[in-house]
Amino acid sequence: MNGLLPLLVLFVVSSAALSQAHAQPPSAAAKVVLHVLGVAQDAGYPQVNCYEPRCLPIWRDPELGSGASMLALVLNDRRFHLFDAAPTLPRQLYQLWTETGLTLGELDGVWLTHAHMGHYAGMVHFGKEAASTETVPVHAMPRMAKFLEQNGPWSQLVSAHNIVVHALTANVPVSLGPATVTPWLVPHRDEFSETVGYLIEGPNKRALYLPDIDKWQKWDQDLIAILKTVDVALLDATFFSGDELPGRDIDLIPHPTVLESMALLQSLPRSVRSRVVFTHMNHTNPLLDPSSKATQAVLAEGFKIARVGDRFEL
Repeated sequence: MNGLLPLLVLFVVSSAALSQAHAQPPSAAAKVVLHVLGVAQDAGYPQVNCYEPRCLPIWRDPELGSGASMLALVLNDRRFHLFDAAPTLPRQLYQLWTETGLTLGELDGVWLTHAHMGHYAGMVHFGKEAASTETVPVHAMPRMAKFLEQNGPWSQLVSAHNIVVHALTANVPVSLGPATVTPWLVPHRDEFSETVGYLIEGPNKRALYLPDIDKWQKWDQDLIAILKTVDVALLDATFFSGDELPGRDIDLIPHPTVLESMALLQSLPRSVRSRVVFTHMNHTNPLLDPSSKATQAVLAEGFKIARVGDRFEL
């Protein structure tokens, strides 16, 4: 018996050490990565009925195009959350699968910015005609939540328990374990719902996802001040300039142009400007073409342009 005592002590000490190792805070080893799954405006790129020279090569080679603006937040390589649900959701989920091996079975939630087509229409694929998901949490502001619950086909997703709607409160953070998400209200065309951007915080870095806003001057927050507090800011770049839609009043589509955003942020140090990643580009936006003069000009000023496949570790 005495000869077994040292072995017993060693076993107890080793077990205690192993337990302490597993008891370390999850954040100490947490891995949080933001994946860019789409960079286009709601209708995607190329857009329906566009047979201009800028669109024809993309019809012939869809790999050159993009679905609507959409992100995936991957937690510890095992689970993920979607930010917006674009109409081309199946292809964008395929993109995520090629990068991570994750499928809808590992989806822990969807975070909607607002009720414009490119940001929620992809949820039709959750229904019984397609994936027939089970109780996927869908996070939305109160008007957006009510819109989903009271209007088909979204109400059928609710009644069939394909999704479960969770109402958010502006400025109130929601914990996802190694990450935290906070909705920030922004001014936009709110026909059916509020519009929000999301502050997404990982263990080490902070990202802002804000694909739609009317004008920076209408927001009750200071974009310049915010940029100094985040590491990545995916911002509305629907139009490069006001010349992209001849025959239409750009004031009726009041997104900040890229040129306006660059002018507003020009005084910032290059190290801060480099945090800006332009996304949500209309099919007319020359930034969709990596070889365009507009793209080169934006990059020369220290700003960045989102591309499908980009990743940001938080």
